Amino acid sequence: MANFLKQASKLGGKSGGNGGLIFALDATLSREQTWDQAMQIQASMFDAVGKTGGLDVQLVYFRGFGECRASRWVADTRSLRDLMTGIQCRGGQTQIGKVLGHARKEASKKNPTNPNRSRVDALVYVGDAMEEDVDALCNQAGQLGLLGVPCFMFQDGHDPLTERAFREISRLSNGAFIRFGSGSAARLAELLRAVASFVSGGHAALEASNSREARLLLEQMK
Repeated sequence: MANFLKQASKLGGKSGGNGGLIFALDATLSREQTWDQAMQIQASMFDAVGKTGGLDVQLVYFRGFGECRASRWVADTRSLRDLMTGIQCRGGQTQIGKVLGHARKEASKKNPTNPNRSRVDALVYVGDAMEEDVDALCNQAGQLGLLGVPCFMFQDGHDPLTERAFREISRLSNGAFIRFGSGSAARLAELLRAVASFVSGGHAALEASNSREARLLLEQMK
């Protein structure tokens, strides 16, 4: 496993062209009770990415009966922020597998500003539940790891089964697990800024940063 992760961390160079970041959301009904608070936190995370610059971002969300949508890729995140804050929760099962599969498909495409670089450099996922085959999800996470696409899994809540799945997905993809909660808007924005820094400059950019959030990500991504 150590060799697998070492190989994964070497793939997907970060030189030249805009970085590509997929920001994915669980918008099922289980998040409705804390949705307004979550929107404020997620919006601050989106703003943090927008201020970083040099990134193309795509918003992906799922809800309801098999509904899973992906926006176009944009460099200006304000339009995606407005789209995100307009989303309403709908009852349905989680579709994390579709998100990971979409990320893998996008990662196989060439970056339009640099043909030698992948379309996707990282995935950020925010959710509170996992209702799928965890082994199948881990297989997809491993494939993303080999493509050089780490998954940064933000958990809204404290469900232990969800935490275990999110930790495995992040580990196998060479990403990181972060818990999402009340009063954490500023810290999560900084964490996402660190993710954006990684997308733009790779591990070297995190190592050059003195922030606590960058160190947290590096500790998990080794």
